[in-house]
Amino acid sequence: MTDLTAKTITELRSGLSAKEFSAEEVTKAYLQSAEDASELNAYVRLTPEHAVEQAKVSDRRIADGSARPLEGIPLGIKDLFCTKGIETNAASKILKDFRPVYESTVTSNLLRDGAVFLGKLNLDEFAMGSSNETSAYGPVINPWRRAGEDTKLSPGGSSGGSSTAVAAHLCAAATATDTGGSIRQPAALTATVGIKPTYGRCSRWGIVAFASSLDQAGPIARDVRDSAIMLTSMAGHDPEDSTSIERPVPDYEKALEGGVKGMKIGIPKEYRLDGMPSEIDELWQKGAKLLEEQGAEIVEVSLPLTKYALPVYYIVAPAEASSNLARYDGVKYGLRVHDDDIHEMYRKTRAEGFGREVQRRLMIGTYVLSAGYYDAYYLRAQKVRKKIANEMASVFQDVDLLLTPSSPSAAFGLGEKSTDPVEMYLNDVFTVTANLAGTPGISLPAGLDGQGLPLGLQLLAPAFGEEQMLRGAYALEEAIGFDAQPSKWWK
Repeated sequence: MTDLTAKTITELRSGLSAKEFSAEEVTKAYLQSAEDASELNAYVRLTPEHAVEQAKVSDRRIADGSARPLEGIPLGIKDLFCTKGIETNAASKILKDFRPVYESTVTSNLLRDGAVFLGKLNLDEFAMGSSNETSAYGPVINPWRRAGEDTKLSPGGSSGGSSTAVAAHLCAAATATDTGGSIRQPAALTATVGIKPTYGRCSRWGIVAFASSLDQAGPIARDVRDSAIMLTSMAGHDPEDSTSIERPVPDYEKALEGGVKGMKIGIPKEYRLDGMPSEIDELWQKGAKLLEEQGAEIVEVSLPLTKYALPVYYIVAPAEASSNLARYDGVKYGLRVHDDDIHEMYRKTRAEGFGREVQRRLMIGTYVLSAGYYDAYYLRAQKVRKKIANEMASVFQDVDLLLTPSSPSAAFGLGEKSTDPVEMYLNDVFTVTANLAGTPGISLPAGLDGQGLPLGLQLLAPAFGEEQMLRGAYALEEAIGFDAQPSKWWK
């Protein structure tokens, strides 16, 4: 039998339906693959007993003809999604031993559709990071390596566990979250496909909050079709989430066909950054040419407020994090560092429970929300954010999609950027605007750099434009024909 872990969701779905193999066989193959790849540190915990039991249920349903859309498909779950009875830590010491008594809406939707959960995936602590180096469980290792080197590379962040697990075939697909690029940037660095949906398209209920007005769940998968299948199951209105949009969920897989003929695709001139590697610029031009050859019209557009996106993000996101993380005080759940004085207990618990990057962002957020600086920083940032969103909406009156790079660089070595927070924050330069505007984006692999590392291209769409975005991404994927794989050096 061919390697079951090499198959896409589409291929697994077909093989399971034809009874070429069982869901239990597929699940056990993935669990073994994950155990063999422990060096990558993608999972913070595997749940083999739960997974095998779920797979047996799937086999029974396939046998009696009641299979659901994701029946028997083994997934990895980012450890930001609450999973009932299974420890959920958000990769932080402060949530030590926390076992939710409820299931997040997104994971509930996936279970409803028959998915099998292999375990919980590593991430930057509370999703704060761009390299997966801030996790209390240690960094995730990118399965890709520079040609001729054994340097350990970052898989991107915060969804680095998700991107590595998908790229290394440790799950068929994974859940992830994107606050400023945390799905699309790691997808670009690992040659996977990542979607950040429109804000409100997927429920945030049961997802450990970072920045509530920016966070959005989405999938990381092997190809555009698999990501469309995942998004169809993950999305939907949820009355438990006041920001969830009451709008029917399309069958995103059906939206893939049709091509880009007649589409107008914009190239934002402000995204041509000084010092950007020539390989990324060349790939960007190649992507535009491939779309043009398929009948799309390529036009240059201007987004002058783009230069303010990162400063705005790093005011708004830490401010919301400061508010959201105030609940972690050692009283109700998680870590508690005892002291007879309750204020000292709060201080010691938070000092020991939060890592350095989380502490940095909480301090920034508390500062910009303080009485003397609220108007000067936070309020002004929100006004600029509104202008950025209006500018994006205006551009989408003239074009159907925007094409940009996904990341300003290929995968970088662990420790190469973590000593300089500003340099690390710049990893989100191409992705953060979509979060501020609430619009969808997708990253897909588009080529390799001179060191043999993957590079990604990003398509952005107007709010609830996922169908046209997926159509464009599928056409671009077909034209590029990317099929490179990381060597399995860890086995």
